[in-house]
Amino acid sequence: MIKLSELPDTIPIFPLGGALLLPRSRLPLHIFEPRYLQMIEDALKTSGRIIGMVQPNVVPGREGPGLQTIGCAGRITQFSETEDGRYMITLGGVSRFRVLEEVEGFSPYRRCKISWDGFERDLGEEEGDAQFDRAWFLKTLGRYFDARGLSADWDTLKEADDELLINSLSMMLDFDQEDKQALLEAPSLSTRRETLLTLIEYAMRGGDGDLMQ
Repeated sequence: MIKLSELPDTIPIFPLGGALLLPRSRLPLHIFEPRYLQMIEDALKTSGRIIGMVQPNVVPGREGPGLQTIGCAGRITQFSETEDGRYMITLGGVSRFRVLEEVEGFSPYRRCKISWDGFERDLGEEEGDAQFDRAWFLKTLGRYFDARGLSADWDTLKEADDELLINSLSMMLDFDQEDKQALLEAPSLSTRRETLLTLIEYAMRGGDGDLMQ
């Protein structure tokens, strides 16, 4: 368990649209762009092995993508290098953070000063959801999967802890960047579950144009 005092106030940033990392969750990534290969190599030289995942954000008048103000830091927990120099890594979600400002410098990747204030709960124990109606949730999820032509290991879903189930689905399901950001910024697990269910139900009502029944 990483302590708040051990977290840096400047971290490398990986802006990747649609990729969501949440505290205490795991995100596999395939790294192949030269600047991000350098970022991984530099992060591996540090004791924390921390990088920040942030959704890109369009900023009027800015050349290149901006950044959302809230992201999630992950620790490189596993990595392997392919013969042609690519990295396969796994990030373990540590804590969300707020972007304060970008740091100018000579690194090929972006770096930001960040604040961990307000996200102390992310460093604690696994969160529960006392109001979670799992049977109703899984029934709704089953209808969504049927509409999408997806399959699932329902026994595993039924037995998974609340946080693992809700966070894993938030990370894996195909929502747009704004929806992923809303799931990231949810202040509690119950709020994230409510947001996730709203997105699923919206999709089934035809909200994304291809799930009309």
